[in-house]
Amino acid sequence: MARIAGVDLPNKKRVEYGLTYIYGIGLHTSRLILDATGISYDKRVHELSEDEAAAIRNEIQSKFMVEGDLRKTVAMNIKSLMDLGSYRGLRHRKGLPARGQRTKTNARTRKGKKKTVGSKAK
Repeated sequence: MARIAGVDLPNKKRVEYGLTYIYGIGLHTSRLILDATGISYDKRVHELSEDEAAAIRNEIQSKFMVEGDLRKTVAMNIKSLMDLGSYRGLRHRKGLPARGQRTKTNARTRKGKKKTVGSKAK
């Protein structure tokens, strides 16, 4: 089992998709890393040698911000928006969508479970 950036990659998956399990690495970035290290996309994670895993590890450490550092940076950016009192910061504070989506319908993911208002019992 390959462990890269503190994440256990799934053994049976191809390396290009396995790397996307690391927070901050998508498919495009995964392919860039594999191109830089010269590893085939078709290789499975369990087929990686120790040297190849080390090469991937070094590439990620040297060029990309991933996992804990990235999560911390994103949280700090959101916190600074909230402290500034910007529109986006206020939306984050209220738990509403911050990028202009409609909220009359939909937006349930951000707003949470429906709260019924004004059903009078007679």
